Amino acid sequence: MTYVVTENCIACKYMDCVQVCPVDCFHEGENALVIDPGECIDCGVCEPECPADAIRPDTAPDMERWVAFNRRYAALWPVIDTPGTPPPDAEAMDGVPGKLQSHFSPEPGRGDRS
Repeated sequence: MTYVVTENCIACKYMDCVQVCPVDCFHEGENALVIDPGECIDCGVCEPECPADAIRPDTAPDMERWVAFNRRYAALWPVIDTPGTPPPDAEAMDGVPGKLQSHFSPEPGRGDRS
């Protein structure tokens, strides 16, 4: 089992999860985070820390596409091990449907802040 980031992280990009991850498996995009499924140790400490409820175990229903999404962008985006500041409109974007099609940016984020 691994944990993955799902659509609700897009344009919210809260980073509470990054701070608690013991293995630095988060990767940062311009407006979202992903988890490297190959690095995740399945500890689950990130899931309850996400204010947007955007982290799920890969064993949850319909997670195959999110595992592939996380794997793809983890290979392209830099590792992040220190939380930054979420976007100013993160709260308003929390729960907005269809963010993958309307708000997702494939561009990398700033990565490691240490």
